[in-house]
Amino acid sequence: MRIKIETLVNCNYKDVSKKFNRDLFIALKPPLVQLELKVFDGCETGDKVEMELGILGMKQEWKSLITEHGLSDKESFFVDEGVVLPPPLKEWKHHHILENVNDTKTKIIDDIQFSTGFKLLDIIIYPVLYVQFWYRKPIYKQFLN
Repeated sequence: MRIKIETLVNCNYKDVSKKFNRDLFIALKPPLVQLELKVFDGCETGDKVEMELGILGMKQEWKSLITEHGLSDKESFFVDEGVVLPPPLKEWKHHHILENVNDTKTKIIDDIQFSTGFKLLDIIIYPVLYVQFWYRKPIYKQFLN
């Protein structure tokens, strides 16, 4: 399934790209989820992100690899792909796009593809994942405006 959420912030896309760091990552944590960020190498190809999530008292591991990144006159982007995912997720690919709107505005696009391996389960967890990423909108604005 696919989730796509766009957020407009008042900051140049190159500056936004520099602010995609450990502090922002921790701030983006959804409510009611405990997070221990074990590794955050950055947002460039080959970088790793490893964390332990606490959901309903259960600890679960999540490891991602940045498989691609780039910068042009129109956008900055990076792609994280799940290597070790908490159940029921089997596949995860998150394309982070920072689109240049003008010198002082950036459109942040969270474009996520995920799968549990079962279409019905994908449909069931879709609203939960959607809300977790929609929750990022005010945090992006707070950190990046």
